[in-house]
Amino acid sequence: MASSSSFTERYDVFLSFRGEDTHNYFTSRFHSKLVVSGVHTFIDNKLRRGEDLSLSLIKAIEGSRISLIVFSANYASSTWCLDELVKIMECRKTLGQAVFPIFYHVDPSDVRHQTGSFAKAFVIYKAANRYQRMYPGG
Repeated sequence: MASSSSFTERYDVFLSFRGEDTHNYFTSRFHSKLVVSGVHTFIDNKLRRGEDLSLSLIKAIEGSRISLIVFSANYASSTWCLDELVKIMECRKTLGQAVFPIFYHVDPSDVRHQTGSFAKAFVIYKAANRYQRMYPGG
């Protein structure tokens, strides 16, 4: 029997989304359909502004076969969402995790080319990460 510290729950799907954009309508209904269909899905319903990704969330991403990213107009303005996205893409590269985008009222080319609402958000995110690497803890 594995100890709770070494056990990682496996999920079929990790669902990444910006709650204020999609949760009350699209994401909650989509999640319900997945569950009813027997798809073991991780969804994080707790908003934790200003925090880093928790260890349990990182393990949920790593323990999922597929990640579905619901790109919405304000997805990229959330540091939390972008941190999830970075971890998801890392798992795609290192673990071979399948990743599928869902574009919710957003032009896919805005995401791909980092234009529209995604342009400024990605610039800010990259600058903040450079600052954190240069001045850890500061």
